Amino acid sequence: MRTIKRPGEHELEVKKSRFLCALARVASEAEAREFIQQRRRLHHDARHHCSAFVLGDAGEFQKSSDDGEPAGTAGVPMLEVLRRNEITNSVAVVTRYFGGVLLGAGGLVRAYGGAVSAALDHVGLVERRPVRAVDTTVDYLLAGKLDNDLRSAGYQVADTDYQDAVRFRINVPESEVDAFRTWLAEATGGVAEAEPGELGYAEVDI
Repeated sequence: MRTIKRPGEHELEVKKSRFLCALARVASEAEAREFIQQRRRLHHDARHHCSAFVLGDAGEFQKSSDDGEPAGTAGVPMLEVLRRNEITNSVAVVTRYFGGVLLGAGGLVRAYGGAVSAALDHVGLVERRPVRAVDTTVDYLLAGKLDNDLRSAGYQVADTDYQDAVRFRINVPESEVDAFRTWLAEATGGVAEAEPGELGYAEVDI
């Protein structure tokens, strides 16, 4: 599942019209609509606040609005950019300040879609992947080497707890838990054992 890395905004100018695209993560239609209203209040002097949002793990819920622009020239191209990038649980709002030059239907489609594309490049994307939290415990003599080996092998160390011994919590891709168990046994000479825990998600930059 893909989504935006962080909320943010980016401005595009086309023939003196300003297209200000704001992006945010949302988990429900209510959150998406509240964000759209926030942008309306913030830029109350603008003529149009066109929007598109995608929700659901598979992006199954999608909506868009032209907000007074000619039908199909704003919300749909914005939504298409989100779909093309396989983004979900995100909302895009493009606020337009009219610059006095008519762009025509094709120009509007390119401007609104381009504003969203530029904003996505600005904030970045991440992919949320299922990971299993795996705990393993070793003594202090082995801890430093294991910590280095884990990071060198590309495993994500989520937490380290130092008490009587050292407990590592590692986020392991769900499909690689068995392979990690084998790797851990080899890396520690069979001393450490993998104890799988909760299933969650980790975000990886795209």
